[in-house]
Amino acid sequence: MKKLQIVGLVLFLAGISAFTLIPFLGTYELDFEKVQQQTKEIHQGKMGDILQPMFGKEFPSSFSFLSEFNTHFNSYNDQLKSEQKWDEVIWEDYRFPLAKAALSSPVKNSPWLYFGLSIGLMVLGGLLYNLPKYQEEPAGIKHNGIFHSAMKNRGWLGILTGSYLILFYIILYWFPAYLVNLVWMVDPLSQVLSGNSASQWFLYGLIYTLAILVMGIRMFRKYKGNAYQQLRTASVMFFQTAFAFLIPEILVLLNQPYFDFKNIWPLDYDFFYDYQIETFLSSGGVGLFMLIWGIMLILIAVPVFTYFYGKRWYCSWVCGCGGLAETVGDPYRQLSDKSLKSWKIERYLVHGVLALAVVMTLLTIANYFSGFSLLGNVTNQLHSFYGFAIGSAFAGVVGTGFYPFMGNRVWCRFGCPLAAYLGIVQRFKSRFRITTNGGQCISCGNCSTYCEMGIDVRWYAQRGQNIVRSSCVGCGVCSAVCPRGVLKLENGPEEGRINDLPISIGNDSIKLNA
Repeated sequence: MKKLQIVGLVLFLAGISAFTLIPFLGTYELDFEKVQQQTKEIHQGKMGDILQPMFGKEFPSSFSFLSEFNTHFNSYNDQLKSEQKWDEVIWEDYRFPLAKAALSSPVKNSPWLYFGLSIGLMVLGGLLYNLPKYQEEPAGIKHNGIFHSAMKNRGWLGILTGSYLILFYIILYWFPAYLVNLVWMVDPLSQVLSGNSASQWFLYGLIYTLAILVMGIRMFRKYKGNAYQQLRTASVMFFQTAFAFLIPEILVLLNQPYFDFKNIWPLDYDFFYDYQIETFLSSGGVGLFMLIWGIMLILIAVPVFTYFYGKRWYCSWVCGCGGLAETVGDPYRQLSDKSLKSWKIERYLVHGVLALAVVMTLLTIANYFSGFSLLGNVTNQLHSFYGFAIGSAFAGVVGTGFYPFMGNRVWCRFGCPLAAYLGIVQRFKSRFRITTNGGQCISCGNCSTYCEMGIDVRWYAQRGQNIVRSSCVGCGVCSAVCPRGVLKLENGPEEGRINDLPISIGNDSIKLNA
């Protein structure tokens, strides 16, 4: 390993260590004024009375602060629930804003310093580790030693990495109050971009974007000489940075709704929720444009673009989930399960999530236009269940945390409802296919090994059959790693996608069916 790469690795490890330790810095002290500022007007008096025993006390850690907060707050709510006074229960979760306001730490006083010592060092370390390789290595895809790697083949480093990611996602989604130091660290940047204080979601969006950018550099190095791979890597880097991170923040700065123009229902599952519709309609022409734009993407863009280019136009070129999978998750792509059992589970799960999203959305729209709650409280319960089980646990904790265990497209294969929608169109009404030349296949298995979607590509290649699968995201890696040029991504005439062109064997000509 080159000296510069060693320096990069050391800097990255130092940065991630600092990032892990920063949440433990500082003390917490709450007073009446902070409670009044961070709670809704209707709850200010009640919250002041509930938390009065905490005023004037200094808590040495977030654990002690939140433990006492939960004791007082839960005691108040539990008593009301036991008395059936449901309208007086405080349902809002004030732990994060109050913990952020109560914090006194060096991070809050010097956010840029700690940003540089954590996220800054991670970015610098990642770049130093990757850039020298990009300059020195000859063109050609390298997978040397990948199945002997403790990081890339479910070894102890991979298990440690996956566990760290899972823990981070659990805290981010359900216990963000423990991350207030990290949120204060990125607060100045949030103020510049949107004019608002940072939240845990701004922190996450920033880390997410930087991860794609840094690991995108790695992809440029890995696929040096492959124009298709480099172009689609540049595409996901651009769409994540501009459309998913910067533009929504700038919209907020301009007093417009926060909106990701590339996010499409049903992946954007709350697009038709009441509060979203009200936000669009109350924001004038810009809000109305956002609503129409979102509907046009669902009804027109998805079927039209998928007809001409397959689902790759979105899953491999635009989507943020796909962007993270293709960059950060790329070292784990060979871990995807190619078994028949896995494929059967995949079909039931991903289409089941799509069906659930459709039912939930139909109920939501019906409630909005009918003016009454259809099926009682079922819709709200569906919202809560879907947000917890699919939007958080599946897409976040499992979808990313399981990279080192199950490959980089766990969410895309088994859970993404938009991938299911795109896949249905691709399978039955699209010009996209991967063509094969069976006479050239040497059965090396590279294509199947590195298919992130768990497709046994070799099975098709050996038979000279076109690959037309609803799960294929058209990443093109199977073609890139083929030593014989057997596989080719094409957008040809719709007819003939399944039944391949005749293959000559001696003086005879045969046609193979998919």
